[in-house]
Amino acid sequence: MTQDYFGFSLVRSVPNNGTVALNNAADISVIVIYFLVVLAVGVWAMVSTNRATVGGFFLAGRSMVWWPIGASLFASNIGSGHFVGIAGTAAAGGLAIGGFEWNALVVVIILGWLFVPIYIKAGVVTMPEFLRKRFGGQRIRIYLSVLSLFLYVFTKISADMFSGAIFINQALGLNIYLAVVLLLSITALYTVTGGLAAVIYTDTLQTIIMVVGSFILMGYAFNEVGGYENFQPRYMEAIPTLTGVNISESCYTPRPDSFHIFRDAVTGDLPWPGLVFGLTVQATWYWCTDQVIVQRCLSAKNLSHVKAGCILCGYLKLLPMFLMVFPGMISRILYPNEVACVEPEECLRYCGASVGCTNIAYPKLVVDLMPNGLRGLMLSVMMASLMSSLTSIFNSASTLFTMDIYTKIRSSASEKELMIAGRVFILVLIGVSIAWIPVVQSAQSGQLFDYIQSITSYLTPPIAATFMLAIFCKRVNEPGVFYGLTIGLAIGLTRMISEFAYGTGSCVTPTNCPEIICGVHYLYFSIILFCISCLLIVSISLMTKPIDDKHLHRLCWQLRNSTEERVDLELDNWEENQEPVYVDIEEPTEEPGCCKKAVLSFCGLEKSNAPKLSAEEQAELQRKLTDTSEKPMWRNVVNANAIILLCVCVFLHGFYG
Repeated sequence: MTQDYFGFSLVRSVPNNGTVALNNAADISVIVIYFLVVLAVGVWAMVSTNRATVGGFFLAGRSMVWWPIGASLFASNIGSGHFVGIAGTAAAGGLAIGGFEWNALVVVIILGWLFVPIYIKAGVVTMPEFLRKRFGGQRIRIYLSVLSLFLYVFTKISADMFSGAIFINQALGLNIYLAVVLLLSITALYTVTGGLAAVIYTDTLQTIIMVVGSFILMGYAFNEVGGYENFQPRYMEAIPTLTGVNISESCYTPRPDSFHIFRDAVTGDLPWPGLVFGLTVQATWYWCTDQVIVQRCLSAKNLSHVKAGCILCGYLKLLPMFLMVFPGMISRILYPNEVACVEPEECLRYCGASVGCTNIAYPKLVVDLMPNGLRGLMLSVMMASLMSSLTSIFNSASTLFTMDIYTKIRSSASEKELMIAGRVFILVLIGVSIAWIPVVQSAQSGQLFDYIQSITSYLTPPIAATFMLAIFCKRVNEPGVFYGLTIGLAIGLTRMISEFAYGTGSCVTPTNCPEIICGVHYLYFSIILFCISCLLIVSISLMTKPIDDKHLHRLCWQLRNSTEERVDLELDNWEENQEPVYVDIEEPTEEPGCCKKAVLSFCGLEKSNAPKLSAEEQAELQRKLTDTSEKPMWRNVVNANAIILLCVCVFLHGFYG
């Protein structure tokens, strides 16, 4: 007997044409070769880097150069949720969703030039650690760590796994959950064993695969619709044949402003003030304060490599408009009945979701357009995007849990115990994320990318306000930040819980959520919540005692170049327990067995006491890790490239605006 789990069959299901798409030697060979190459790169990084220490595992020894950093930033950001979500939203509403990607061109410059120099000078590994140094106390650090982990589950891991499941269901005809478990197993394998270095190098390989494969599919898609000149008129005519009797025409006809990024401030589905200002709030949180992104920048060998990596990422972020948005719109042209379906019964038949089937736009293009071999390459692209995104999140989430939560529970934990705890936590994240997938499927009219952005709008503006004020306003203090974060979170959760309780609805069956709660567009809500949070933080800080300058050297913009010694507001409990890790303690010299030795070596936990450094050597090492100096020539090169990138950004917004 067949059982359904939120639209997904628990038994074997096949695409609509009744055949398994990837059942030939060419496709299977490409996929097998892909996995072998990825695993080879992961194993090479595993054996060639130092993974037995916190610095080696979490920051790749601060040795990365600009091009793998830029590629990893892009690959960490572009998951399968982008391929499925952006293409799906583009099929439903046009190219405005591409503005979400191009907004990053400005924000990555802010990241490399304003935020990362402060993080490096502060000498931090995680973002909550920075806030602990900046404000003292533990409640802000723990609050941010827990909220970040929830965001990973709500907006990243579950969304990526769901989008990967859609693609596998369309392309492979395999049991979805079996396929997802296999992917997660391989993903977790080299994340758990290799650390950040393995993740960054495999991200670089997967970025190349994603870009090449996506360009090939874009060429096939434009060839199918007769080139760019036929693209716009054919999209405006892409209407499903079954439209129902009582369904409004606006639910199934393309929007009149489908080919404009900037849309009406009141009636637009993505209003231009929200796209310019509200999206920048979310982007500041994601690109400038999120552990997944910042951790890659902190692994750079110097600040010039950070900036060059950010510029490379910015240029790569130009591509999603052409590699995802346009193909998603073409999918609606080619398959209007499936991709643009509006009758709930028809949508259930096509994709298992009554709210709409736009999420199948990209997978359907791959299955129906690509020839044998190239179809296998595109499946590899989707696997690459899914795995690269998940590996980045797993590594960074385990870092947050280990350094900011577990060390408070077990203040005397050894370094080996911390490594094991971080790896085990990855498995817990996977289980929770799988349980959240059904919620993802039905939210925001079935448009995955809108779901991700709406959750981000409800929960992240207070965090963006906190980091911005922490760096650029010396006067803010711990009480102001904590109460600003807490009240801002309460406001955001009120909107989010209400939306889920009433349901986001769809064009055919609108939600009955009160207008005063759900009537404000999520991008406008982001602006309002950011302003409220800033006002609360500044007001409460002005009414309470300021932080003395001796605690703020190299932690805020005004004192970034200070050479005075900083007095920590309070000593980190874990740091107090670091000395025993490096002291050569006499232990029983029993030699571990072959099996235990192999497991320890595989996980980077082989016993090797690091040499004890003298006080002068420790000071010199710390100076190198917090150095932000640049050679004048390379500083001028990256600055010139940043200006060029911003000019490209302005031109593209004007051209498609």
